[in-house]
Amino acid sequence: MPPPRTRGTALRHRLAELRGPDVPAKALDARALAALAANPGCARRAILDGAGVNKAALASALGSPSAFGQSQFALTRGNAFEARVKGDGGAELLRLVHEKLDRSAEPPAHARVPDLTATGPQGRTARTELELREAAAHPGAWTLLDHPMLALDVAGSPAFLEPDAVVVHPDGSWTVVEIKSFPLLDGSADPAKVGAAARQAAVYVLALEEVAARLEPAPRVRHRVLLVCPRDFSNQPAASAVDVRKQRAVTARQLTRLTRIEDIADALPEGTCFSPELPAEELTAAVESVPATYAPECLSACELAFHCRTRAREGGAVTSLGRPVRAELGGLTTVEDVLAAARGEAGDPEDPAVAALRRAAALRAEALEAACR
Repeated sequence: MPPPRTRGTALRHRLAELRGPDVPAKALDARALAALAANPGCARRAILDGAGVNKAALASALGSPSAFGQSQFALTRGNAFEARVKGDGGAELLRLVHEKLDRSAEPPAHARVPDLTATGPQGRTARTELELREAAAHPGAWTLLDHPMLALDVAGSPAFLEPDAVVVHPDGSWTVVEIKSFPLLDGSADPAKVGAAARQAAVYVLALEEVAARLEPAPRVRHRVLLVCPRDFSNQPAASAVDVRKQRAVTARQLTRLTRIEDIADALPEGTCFSPELPAEELTAAVESVPATYAPECLSACELAFHCRTRAREGGAVTSLGRPVRAELGGLTTVEDVLAAARGEAGDPEDPAVAALRRAAALRAEALEAACR
């Protein structure tokens, strides 16, 4: 008689069924995790990411292809720049870490660069933790972990994350390094891109803190990360220290608000599957069986944003107008409800949102009347 499956094994089997037969899981990276944490109320994104569904392929199959993502040219340029930064045993990268974050330490003339090769994400995660333990046990030297693998619990399911690098300082503290291909022009970069990089780095900081908590004594995970970018329009690296304490706190808080993936999966109808190979009608029904929380910000962070926007507009959902508007309207969730409240046809007059809408409608009517005189 075969041994009973554990609950974790049963969940993995269920998530594999949601992806479809023989469909490999798409890894949940830090960029996707940061976007998920920015919209914790979206059960649709949570279950699709948790199951490893390729949302770009899913969006195309639904007839709402996404323009979200990097071009192949940008990826190639980024990989070439990262290889340059990490060349010669990471000498330039460590120099930048010393210059921007740890001038009091001895300059990194030599550094330990361990081999993190292992089988599968679990093996690489274990190997990374082993090397971090080794570095913590022998302070006084620089250690560079090139593309380590970290694990972070997300709504009851592990997400495996791969930062560009983690540096262990001589004092035993750890620093996350983010390498990006957008330029630093005169020492500054596009604030939106820097913000996105900071949110991504904050996810890595959280994952590193989980590793550090298992060590005794726990090493310090620095909240100032190193952002490395090309200088101006050259291929020469420049760096900036970025404080991610705010992003880390927000991400940690939002992740705790995520509904457990297990609970979402249990609530789905039996036989639900998100395979892009399904007929369009069946696939649409499967996607619509999971509630979404659309906001305009999704357009820059989620491959399914166009599909969800269309559905939100068709349903007259006020979320399509943005989160600030949605927050001001209280219990009024549709445009039809808002208009009815403004006309005095529905809504509680004591509700501040209803009272404000009726006042605004009265002022508009007065203005139009005055304009017609």
